Amino acid sequence: MDLKSSTDANGSITTPDPLPEGKHHGGSLPAKERRYRHVEAVHSRLRTSCLSHDSDQTPSFLGFRNLMVIVLVVSNLRLMIENYMKDLVLGVLLYSLIPCHLFVAYLIELGAASQAQRAIGKQKRLNDHQNPSGSARRQHHLVVVAWWLVAIAHALNATLCLGLTTGVVYWMIHHPAIGTLCEMHAVVVGLKICSYAFTNRDLRHALLEPTTAATLPPIYSSCPYPRNISLSNLSYFWWAPTLVYQPVYPRSTHIRWGFIMKRVAEAAALSMFIWIASAQYAAPVLRNSLDKIQTMNVTSLMERLMKLSTISLVIWLAGFFALFQSLLNALAEIMKFGDREFYRDWWNSPSVGAYWRTWNMPVFHFMKRHVYSPLVGRGWSHNVASSVVFFISGLLHELLVGVPTHNIIGVAFAGMILQLPLMSLTLPLEKMRGVNGKIAGNVIFWVSFCLVGQPLAALLYFFAWQAKYGSVSKYRPLS
Repeated sequence: MDLKSSTDANGSITTPDPLPEGKHHGGSLPAKERRYRHVEAVHSRLRTSCLSHDSDQTPSFLGFRNLMVIVLVVSNLRLMIENYMKDLVLGVLLYSLIPCHLFVAYLIELGAASQAQRAIGKQKRLNDHQNPSGSARRQHHLVVVAWWLVAIAHALNATLCLGLTTGVVYWMIHHPAIGTLCEMHAVVVGLKICSYAFTNRDLRHALLEPTTAATLPPIYSSCPYPRNISLSNLSYFWWAPTLVYQPVYPRSTHIRWGFIMKRVAEAAALSMFIWIASAQYAAPVLRNSLDKIQTMNVTSLMERLMKLSTISLVIWLAGFFALFQSLLNALAEIMKFGDREFYRDWWNSPSVGAYWRTWNMPVFHFMKRHVYSPLVGRGWSHNVASSVVFFISGLLHELLVGVPTHNIIGVAFAGMILQLPLMSLTLPLEKMRGVNGKIAGNVIFWVSFCLVGQPLAALLYFFAWQAKYGSVSKYRPLS
């Protein structure tokens, strides 16, 4: 290319552009190829600040929303740490040690599996002898003794899991929320230990008695006993959102991280709402009801109960959605847990019994599989088996409510036992033809649930808490 100067028709001197067409200085050259980097035209058009009224586009304030959430969380954590530092440290330590009981259950089952395999080997050697009857009886006696020892070990382990946690929470942790989390974790781990022990007992029996192996679910064939006795298998059961142990669960193919983030965000937002609603609405109503209980003003007390029923129902529904829809689904997605029917349409329950069968499916499956069905299979009647189920449930509810509040007054236990007559009352309505009976049963369920059940229990436990630690004593007459 000729770069020499030339003269145009007007006598002006021109110099040919050494750059290709469309690649002039200040044009579209990449920054690394530009010769003059300090002459870029930064201010080349009319622009306004994004918060000005003259701005063409409205900016997003998502960052400020995230900042508000972070400030609220940090401020509340700061208050919790400042006021309950001892309880927080002890609660975290206790919460972390509770799963050690699952490891103890694994060691127990590991020993039981080894004993079962040795029993099978001895049985094969006995079958080769001419007269194995006496040795076979002795071997059977040893197997029975070993099974009893395994059962006692599991029972002691589950009892210690609940007993030690209950003692620490009741005597050493004074914050109700921290105590409730620890006690709930202990109950969950205790129930998992029981399910782990019961299920492996039946699997071990199927191994020793091959004729019964055909009755096992087909899904178990991919992980037969004792191959399921492993730390990886137990660890999955520990984190799986279920209380019922299986060697194998239906699994999803992949993890949807966007789904998990949405569920976690829902749980965080609902938790913040529950905290605000409890502090701003429920607590003042409860405090204003203390004098009504002290003076036994029935009319004013009923008015307080009706006022409390609304906010308690809203808080309970928010907690239900946060736990069963958000957290459990997020955990199931992380664990690729396929069966996510954690609840059914309990709000349409035509009876009180239908509600208890549909609102908390993990607990329902545990009680039906490990308590109700075995009792009925042994000849117990439906009513007696149901009574045992609600008796156990009542004890667990009292642990979850009475122990963290340091007031074991039996209200939660009595509330569960009183469900039995309500179930008998509404069962005929559920079986009636047409919709009128089901509507009546649903109304009875909601009235007992919203007006009599939760508000009254919350009021009584709050009164007991205030009587023990608060200001109710100022209403007591001087002796």
